[in-house]
Amino acid sequence: MRIVVTGTRGIPEIQGGVETHCQELYPRLVALGHEVTVIRRTPYISEDNRIAEYKGVKLIDVYAPRKKSFEAIVHTFLAILRARKLNPDVVHIHAIGPALLVPFARLLGLPVVMTNHGPDYDRQKWGRLARWMLRTGERLGTRFSNRVIVISKVIAGILSDNYGRTDSTLIYNGVSRPKKSKSTDYITSLGLQPGKYIVAVGRFVKEKGFHDLIAAYRRLQPTDYKLAIAGDADHPDDYSEQLKAEARQAGVVLTGFIRGEKMNQLMSNAALFVIPSYHEGLPFSLLEAMSYDLDTIASDIPANQLDCLNPSDFFPTGNVEALAAKITEKMKSPSSRTYDLEAYDWEKIARQTADVYLSLLKKE
Repeated sequence: MRIVVTGTRGIPEIQGGVETHCQELYPRLVALGHEVTVIRRTPYISEDNRIAEYKGVKLIDVYAPRKKSFEAIVHTFLAILRARKLNPDVVHIHAIGPALLVPFARLLGLPVVMTNHGPDYDRQKWGRLARWMLRTGERLGTRFSNRVIVISKVIAGILSDNYGRTDSTLIYNGVSRPKKSKSTDYITSLGLQPGKYIVAVGRFVKEKGFHDLIAAYRRLQPTDYKLAIAGDADHPDDYSEQLKAEARQAGVVLTGFIRGEKMNQLMSNAALFVIPSYHEGLPFSLLEAMSYDLDTIASDIPANQLDCLNPSDFFPTGNVEALAAKITEKMKSPSSRTYDLEAYDWEKIARQTADVYLSLLKKE
């Protein structure tokens, strides 16, 4: 089966939840015998990742403007035109912004699977027009896609309640249990000591809530524990620059966007993971932290409330005092934990996704 993928910035090692999803999923679909082509956005291609193939996945680079309001929609339009020339069995469009062009793909005769990674119109970075476009993308993608995949029960409920689409397929994001790093040279270079720091991971956008985490950390000082935040902004703006300034003033360690051994060391040696988000689909960073057996604190948004977490792991979203109190409570007796992650196994997820494709070919 020939599959063409768009809606993602690209792979490999490009920051973002959809990007991580695609990097893990599609090599596994290739291993199952399928031919996969991922169409990448040119602003995210550098000399480090200017390659034609990644673990059997073919990569094609197509122009996208480096402007957050138009990047996804322009790229998806051009990617669909390129996909038509490739004559695929399935076009898989990720996220509700790119899903605005699902009707266009269908008009070109392309069978479409759309994955809804969450209600992006709730993200605080978007203006009124962008929110309208995202809602419209969700509506059109839900209505016109041949098959719809959702990554959480919350999203399935939104599609059922708002659009009457009750046949979406629930396939979670995944995580692989890592081989923990025994090295500490990288974290030592950051001024961190094993077991003596709190970690958070994500893009520097307002809905990730890192400003709340930094404010809560200030309330703990003086403390024996440092705070390290791994990530950066895709599109630097006033918020991300102010966040970095606040972090420096509070003595927070900022690593920038990291992957591989650096991220492995950071997660392997942390004492606690915190995710203070206001909005998520199904957060990779939370799944990754659990794969490292890290004790966890999460905001109480529905997307964070996974079955393998306890009520004591949550704090009221946006409540800085409650977050500071929860960190203090956890740090009194720091410990590792083991979580049941069977539902988030990537091999299982790849087979489930292939089944969706096959069902489309059989019935459409």
